[in-house]
Amino acid sequence: MLAVLSDRRTFADAMLFERKLDGVRVVATRRDGGRPRLLSRTGRELNRTYPEVVDALATQDRPDFCVDGEITAVKGGRSDFALLQRRMQLTRPEDVRAGRVSVRSYLFDLLRLDGRSVTALPVRTRKSLLRDAFDFRLPLRYTPHRVGRDGRELLADACGRGWEGLIAKRADGPYLHRRSTDWLKLKCTAGQELVVGGFTEPAGSRLGFGALLVGHYQDGRLRYAGKVGTGYDTATLRRLRGRLGRLERDRSPFADEVRERAVHWVSPELVVQIDFTEWTGAGRLRHPRFKGLRDDKRPTDVIRERGTP
Repeated sequence: MLAVLSDRRTFADAMLFERKLDGVRVVATRRDGGRPRLLSRTGRELNRTYPEVVDALATQDRPDFCVDGEITAVKGGRSDFALLQRRMQLTRPEDVRAGRVSVRSYLFDLLRLDGRSVTALPVRTRKSLLRDAFDFRLPLRYTPHRVGRDGRELLADACGRGWEGLIAKRADGPYLHRRSTDWLKLKCTAGQELVVGGFTEPAGSRLGFGALLVGHYQDGRLRYAGKVGTGYDTATLRRLRGRLGRLERDRSPFADEVRERAVHWVSPELVVQIDFTEWTGAGRLRHPRFKGLRDDKRPTDVIRERGTP
């Protein structure tokens, strides 16, 4: 189930407010007491990437379950997507097992328990079942919540803590396998996923590339949203340049004209997380900054997020 970006802060129905985490969405499933499987939004298995989470789920006294959650890396009490990117780059099992970047798995919903689907139950009931069914020891964490109709003070507190924002969920809502306004994203700052369609040559002493050219899909066409030239460290510039080089193509993938010099076009296969201050009237990003790659999103699913009324 996916949330919709919203500008609303007060609601007619009772809402369940959770912290918006800055990580990767993961569904964990287990059947007949077997080894749990971690699956990304695109269906990719992540067991080798987060073996400590698999181990923690395997020790649970529940032979059959399906839970929804978010895996994060934490720094200074805040979820840190840049730090999680470092963990994603670890490929050797010994490096992963060494815990060079530790993670936490925040569970926030229950879809199946002991062979029975619970998706039709209200979210507040599903969370109660989840809390009682699992032993929450590191790296597993239960995602707490508050219930109410006014999220203004809660969001102000979340933003003051440096969080991304809140997720507001209709307290009596079922679990739907699609994007729904029953779940709303209340964000402290602007930011979303975008698709890479090209890059510029680096200038001066910079390595790798100068900026990424990014866009989003609208009616099946990739619309240009601007260039992103900040937020990269040297290792990221080098690593991304290698991946971009393998995707180069002759023609622009964008539906719009792009007026940039020394551009290399690429097949629109990479999804990146970008923070920015606002959209301009022309549909461009203002003050964009790179946060990381999103391997858990399909490029064609990336659309411009607009706040619901």
